[in-house]
Amino acid sequence: MKDKYKKYIEYIANDIQVPYLKSLEPYGLKQEEMNLVLGIVFNQPVHYIEPMHGVYNKDKVCIYSETSNGYWAKYEYDANGNRIYYEVSDGKWYKREYDSNGKVIYHEGFDGVIIDNR
Repeated sequence: MKDKYKKYIEYIANDIQVPYLKSLEPYGLKQEEMNLVLGIVFNQPVHYIEPMHGVYNKDKVCIYSETSNGYWAKYEYDANGNRIYYEVSDGKWYKREYDSNGKVIYHEGFDGVIIDNR
């Protein structure tokens, strides 16, 4: 990738804010370019984007979703595919940790509730 083009993609990644897909519209990017920008935003390769549904990683797991009215949600997963972080546009979020059997051993949420079974 040429240096000038790379800087342009990085500029967009640093410029956009949630809701990300809506923020990308004025740039008129091609699908491949949107994948590059969102790959930087989410710090992982983006496999594909399904408009008004979500952004998927290389494992075809949804890492971000957005609706036409501006509602959005971000998701993070551990190496075993367990959802360890969830955040939505209305300010709600949670963090979780799992044991080797996939059982939740720690949960922390936006409401201040912490469950620690470690």
